[in-house]
Amino acid sequence: MRYITTSAYTPTEFSVENVSETTAKISAWPFEIGYGITLAHPLRRLLYSSTVGFAPTALHIEGVSHEFDSMRGMLEDVALFIINLKKLRFKLKNESEKEILEFHFKGPKEIYGKDLNNDQVEVVNSDSYLATINEDAELKFSLIVEKGIGYVPSEEIRNVITDTNYITLDAFFTPIREAVYDIEKVLFEDNPDYEKVVFTITTDGQISPNKAFENALEAMYKQLSVFDKITNIGAVIKNQNAVNEIENMKLLQNITDLNLSARSFNCLEKAGITYIGELALMSVNELSSLKNLGKKSLDEIKNIMESIGLPVGTSKLSDNKEVLKKKIAELKAKHEG
Repeated sequence: MRYITTSAYTPTEFSVENVSETTAKISAWPFEIGYGITLAHPLRRLLYSSTVGFAPTALHIEGVSHEFDSMRGMLEDVALFIINLKKLRFKLKNESEKEILEFHFKGPKEIYGKDLNNDQVEVVNSDSYLATINEDAELKFSLIVEKGIGYVPSEEIRNVITDTNYITLDAFFTPIREAVYDIEKVLFEDNPDYEKVVFTITTDGQISPNKAFENALEAMYKQLSVFDKITNIGAVIKNQNAVNEIENMKLLQNITDLNLSARSFNCLEKAGITYIGELALMSVNELSSLKNLGKKSLDEIKNIMESIGLPVGTSKLSDNKEVLKKKIAELKAKHEG
């Protein structure tokens, strides 16, 4: 049965099933009918186009002048070597966005992705084959690996690589192997027409599927933020999200819920402290300076607050302190009124 409403229902349920290190199922529900695909389709596109990955962008092989050349002592010609190289999936270490890598191999040797691992880079598909060189051959090459999104053709990369000794490569940055979604019917408040969105995301190992989904959501929020210039909806949503987070963290619950000893409770009550959030906002020095609060009571309060994940003076509130203070002031004013 449908009822007259003035706004669409906001989904409240969310789940993540990590199928493997590279595959996850991410679900959200209940959506109003039609809302599931409205959100799922652009998110899928953003997963492919906006997820950060790493790719080789340029290559220089000693003794080789162009991509259609061949190298003495190497089984593969340069074109096939490049194809095999593009199949390798890199991860730059130390949060680097660009590295110039130097490699030197002597034959006889079969070279695999794992042979390229060093302090600068990790090859995710380490068993992937690269090349074979014979006993008389040496393979020396330099490789530029960069961080990026989407696909960039070699022609565009050629405009920014100034060293003409390098062969520029088509760069496939996206680490998404597959991103699909299903829209399922779900029963909510006696209505069977609500929707559940189920994403199945598989990456190549450069990034986790959960992080990829986070990237896509961040990209969507940033694209929509342009409309903050004509409306304050962004600020409203941000503030409501902060309030929801505060409520979920039990910060607006009364200190009676802490089951403190009578001595500790009475001391806080006399100091005008009513809500758990007020304790979380206080530093240890501020708490210890309360009148008649002894060391035993101080330790009790600190231990209980830590046990619920909200240590006195917690840094978890760094972004929401002002929202919390305002909310507590509103509650106190309402109570006094």
